Amino acid sequence: MTNLVPPPATSGKSLLERVEDALLPLINLVFLLLMFFIVAGQLANGPLPELPGAAASGQEQTPDADLKVTDGGRWLVGASSVDEQTLLASLPEPGAGQPLRVAAAKSVTMAELERLFRILERGGYIDILLLTEPGS
Repeated sequence: MTNLVPPPATSGKSLLERVEDALLPLINLVFLLLMFFIVAGQLANGPLPELPGAAASGQEQTPDADLKVTDGGRWLVGASSVDEQTLLASLPEPGAGQPLRVAAAKSVTMAELERLFRILERGGYIDILLLTEPGS
């Protein structure tokens, strides 16, 4: 059986004293890292800068979508309004390599979207990308 405890060093210190001596630099390093993160956290307490290229909050930006669902639940393809009978004929062919992009206003309910998605599913659209407005 091998001895797990190393023999005492030539310095005359016991094993416990040598372990304490070896841990002291580690404790100092952890303390310095702690102080660094406390100071860095205090320096970054200000508000975050606005990202470049972000749209101003007052500007309305229309999404680039194949189908738009407005606040009233109307469906728009391009600038023209469509109904359930003309919807599938107005959209690009399903499976054209890109998902169908559907932009929904934030007041559109899930029931309205579910009805629309069932129509699209019957029309062969499998991949749909839903674009929504962020809540305020």
